[in-house]
Amino acid sequence: MPTSRSGGSERAAGKAVTPPRFWIGVASRDHVRRGVAGAFCQLGHGKAAPIRRLSPGDWIAYYSPRESHPDGAPLQAFTAIGEVQPGEPYAVDMGEGFVPTRRDVRFRRRAKEAPIRPLLETLALTRGKPGWGAVFRRGLVEVSADDFARIAAAMAVALPA
Repeated sequence: MPTSRSGGSERAAGKAVTPPRFWIGVASRDHVRRGVAGAFCQLGHGKAAPIRRLSPGDWIAYYSPRESHPDGAPLQAFTAIGEVQPGEPYAVDMGEGFVPTRRDVRFRRRAKEAPIRPLLETLALTRGKPGWGAVFRRGLVEVSADDFARIAAAMAVALPA
């Protein structure tokens, strides 16, 4: 696996363009803030498989069930949103055997946190589902463009047309 942030993408090179996909990643707010500060996303405590599902040009919003990991106060809000950047997933040696896999993301730093509760009945992902939180246990969930646009609007972020 590459250990640098270099790499190309078909979208960036102007080749056949596939439409972006839209994702919700799940992490505590404190972990999300580290990613925003470092312009990267990391999922599932550094697992490579979910990161490999993302492609340059895709969009990711983070849902944070808690303020901090593992026992922080409940939050239940979308806490960051951004676009996956060109390049391949890369590993980072954090020491003590922890080598998480990441992707670069251009986060929209002016995004506002958005509580999920007002959105529950507007999102196809959660509408009419009393156990709506269970879907987020997977750590990475693909959502429709419409659901993602609603989340972005709640976060005061305009998506490109």
